[in-house]
Order: sequence, then structure tokens, then C-alpha cells
Amino acid sequence: MPRVLTDERRDLVNAIGEFCRRECGTKEQRDKLTANGQEPHNQELYAKMAELGWLGIAIPEEYGGAGMGMADLCLFLEEACYGRAPIGGFATTIISAAAYEKFGTEEQKRLVLEGVVNGRVEAISMSEPGAGSDVGALICRAERVDGGYVLNGQKTWCSNAHIADHILLIARTSREDSKHQGLTQFMVPTDIEGLQINGIDTMGGREVNDLYFTDCFVPDSTVVGTPGQGWKQLMAGLNLERMILAAMMLGTARRAFDDTLQYVRRREQFGRPVGSFQALKHRIADMATEIECARLLLDDVAAAIDADPGRVFVREASMAKLKCTELAKHVALEGMQMMGGYGYATEYGMESLLRSAVVSTVYGGTSEIQRDIIGKTLGL
Repeated sequence: MPRVLTDERRDLVNAIGEFCRRECGTKEQRDKLTANGQEPHNQELYAKMAELGWLGIAIPEEYGGAGMGMADLCLFLEEACYGRAPIGGFATTIISAAAYEKFGTEEQKRLVLEGVVNGRVEAISMSEPGAGSDVGALICRAERVDGGYVLNGQKTWCSNAHIADHILLIARTSREDSKHQGLTQFMVPTDIEGLQINGIDTMGGREVNDLYFTDCFVPDSTVVGTPGQGWKQLMAGLNLERMILAAMMLGTARRAFDDTLQYVRRREQFGRPVGSFQALKHRIADMATEIECARLLLDDVAAAIDADPGRVFVREASMAKLKCTELAKHVALEGMQMMGGYGYATEYGMESLLRSAVVSTVYGGTSEIQRDIIGKTLGL
């Protein structure tokens, strides 16, 4: 089914596609931009997107952005990921920016939101060695002192901390009856004394980090929102985080599908294209159908959010995240299977797409957590 877009959105999609084909359309270009796949973020290309105004697509106009909504943001992310643009820092940046926009002081908003528009990267840190899906179990502490707080503890799996200006840190400022109470958000500069950032080697390259806070002092001005209300503030950003990840993985799924389709049309065995064999033809048909279903779901939820921006679409956003991330993983795995050894070789792009997709069912709330959330909204 053709996607029905306004002229403005169609122009945006076409412009992003043209940019990606020009700047990162070949494997040689992408290898150069990403140090052979080890650096998911290229700041030079990121700055070019900033100059075109795309990084500020969802930033309010008063801070230099375009002031567009969820549907426009999802389109940008989907097309950028389809074009394989190495802008790995954008997801955490826009998630963090939304928190500052909702809860930050005017000084924090100016610093962060204008920085986003100009191509700066931001990070957010929740997970700890003993607190992953159960964020409320975190123990990294912020002790109140005269004029501010002293941070001590470890965070882990912090995406893009090594390239970010600030880390939106969630730390425990008090012990309450509920583990979700007593959490506070802080804007922590990455060059602050007492913070050590150590990269974690992963199959996706250099993207996540361990953070170590040792007697790290942050002034009162770094508190984001209301002390002790960090959990409620996190929950207010669920729509955005899940939709961002869904849009990215829809783009990845589409790219994996198109690359697979191109291969099975051209590759011949037993005297004919392998895609003409029923075993592959039916799998291709199923994937095309599932991608269309995911796209319709994502578009529908994005439109609902834009129509009622103050509402948290708990079930729908979780469904979009679950569907699109699981689909991207499935399509990339199917693509690798259908391409045989070529799907496994780094000379081609499928193995890279698989590495990008497989972790998406873990970060931002695992698929198991999304299913549990959806089940709870159904009264289970």
C-alpha cells in the first residue's frame, strides 16, 4: 500500500534518501565513516545533517528547531536508518532532549536543545550492573551536600557517553517505601572531575560504556526537574523512546528486506533465480506483509501521539517497539539465510544489519518487558 504523505513530508523523505545515497550509499563510504563498522556515529556527517535542520526536527522553534511532531521524527529516523546513515548518537540525544524540554530549567533547555540543533550529542544513563529491566533497583547514589550533590556508584550500558556533552543521569537521592521513589535526574557534564567513562566492546562496535562516579560533585543547578521524582519523569518519556527505536528498526527491516529481494532476484541456482523457488518466494511474501503491517502500526501510533501529545500511549508504543524490533531481527536473519555465505560475509551488508537489529530487542526495554506491559494493559 503506498504511503500517503503530505508534500512536505514527501520532500523530507526524498531529501534524506538522496543525502544518504550521496554521503553513505556505498560500503566503501560507510567503512570510511565508521572505521570499518566500529564507530556507529560519525560526527562530520552528523554535522551536515544539523546544517540541513534535520537534527532539530522535533525541537521547539524557540530553541532553533523545526517544532515538528512524532510522525515527522519517525519518518526522519526510518529513512536515515534505511539509508544506513551512521548517526548512532541521535537516538539518545533526542530522548534526553525531550526530558530537558519537559522538566529542565530554561538554562538547561537553552544549553541542550540548542546544542542538539547544532549537532551536539547527549546521553542518558539508567542501567546498572544490578539494575537493567528493573530500573527501580538502581543504587548509584547522589548524596545531598551544601550547594549540590556528590555522586558515587557505577552505571553500565550507557550509549554514546563517550561522544556526548552531558549524561542525563538517574541516581538515588533517598530511600523510600517504594523503590521507584527517591530517584532524581541530573545533567552531568562528561568532562566533570570524578567521572570515568570506559567503553564496552560489543558486536556493534563502540557504542556503550561503563560509567564510574567517585566523589563526583554536581551543583544544584544540574538537577533536572523535581528531586525524588525521577521515576515519574522517566515514565513521561516512554512514548518517545519506544517510538524512536521502532522507527529506526522499521527502517532497518526495510533495508534488510530490499537488499534480500535484490539478491534473490539476481542470484541463480539450478538454472533460475533463487527467489522464484516457492520456499523463498513465500518467505519474501510474508516479510513484505509484516513490514507493511509494522509501518501501518507505527504511522497510526505516531499520528495518535501528535493528536494528543499529553497522553502516554503505553500499550500502543510498546506494541510498536515490540513489532518493529522483532521484525528487524527476523528480516535480517532471513536475509542472511537466503543469501547464504554472502549474507555472512562482511563484504556485503547483511551481517551488519543483523548486528544492528539483534540488540534492538534488548535496549529500551526488552521484548519480554514490552509483552509484559502490553499484557498488563489488557488486565492480565
